[in-house]
Amino acid sequence: MDERVAVSRVLTAFVERLGRATLFLIREMGRMLIFMLSTFAWLARPPLRPFQILKQLHFIGYKSTFVVVLTAAFTGMVLGLQIYYTLRKFGSEAVLGSVVALSMIRELGPVLAALMVTARAGSAMTAEIGIMRITEQIDALDTMAVNPLQYLIAPKFVAGLIGVPLLVAIFDVVGIYGGYLVGVDLLGANPGSYWSSIESAVEWKDVYGGILKSISFGLIVSWVCCYKGYNTRMSAEGLGTATTEAVVLSSVLILIWDYFLTSVLL
Repeated sequence: MDERVAVSRVLTAFVERLGRATLFLIREMGRMLIFMLSTFAWLARPPLRPFQILKQLHFIGYKSTFVVVLTAAFTGMVLGLQIYYTLRKFGSEAVLGSVVALSMIRELGPVLAALMVTARAGSAMTAEIGIMRITEQIDALDTMAVNPLQYLIAPKFVAGLIGVPLLVAIFDVVGIYGGYLVGVDLLGANPGSYWSSIESAVEWKDVYGGILKSISFGLIVSWVCCYKGYNTRMSAEGLGTATTEAVVLSSVLILIWDYFLTSVLL
C-alpha cells in the first residue's frame, strides 16, 4: 500500500511539473507573439526614424560582412573539395558547379549566414537592450513619452529584414566562387562546365526560396534577440542568461523553420 502511495505521489509530482512547464511555454509563446505584433503596429505609426534604421542596418549588416564572407569562402571551398572527389568516382565532375550553387542558394547560404548574424549581431542586440533594461533606460523612455518598441525595437526589426537577405546574397556569391577556386583552379575541373552547369541547373524557384528563407530568418533573429533583451531580469546573471537563451533559441528556430520551409518549397 505504501509503495502504491509513493508511486502515485511521484506520478502526481511529475504531471504537475509537466503541466507547469507546458503552461509556461504557452504563456511565453503568447508574450513573444504580442511583442512582435506590437512592434509591427508601432512601426506603422510615424515617426519612422530612418536614421535609427540606417544605424541598425550598419550594425547588423555591414559589421557582419567580414564574418559572413569568411564563412562563405571556406564553406564553398570545403563543399567544392568534398563534392569534386565524390563526383569523380562517377565521372560527373561537369556538374560540380550546379551542386555547389544549389547547395549554397537553397540551404547553406541562408542558414549559415543567419547563424553568423545570430552569433555576432543577435547576441549584441540582446546585451544592449538588456543593459538598457537593467539600468532603467527603457523606463526613462517611457517617462519621456517615447515608446521603447518604436524607438528601440522597430528599427532592429527593419534592419534584420533588410540586412540578412543582403548578407545571404553575399554569402551565396562568395561561396560559389570559393567552390570555383578549389574545383577549377586547384583540382582542375573545367571552368566552362562549372558555370554552364550553374546556368542550366539553378532556377528562379531556387533563388526565390533562398530569399524567402533569408527574410524569415532575419525576422527570427531580430524578434527573439530583442524579446530576450527587452525582458531581461534585473541582474548581471539575468543578462547573461538572456543572451545565452537568445542565441540558442534563435539558432534552433532557424533550423526548425528551415526544415518546414524546405518541405513546403520543394
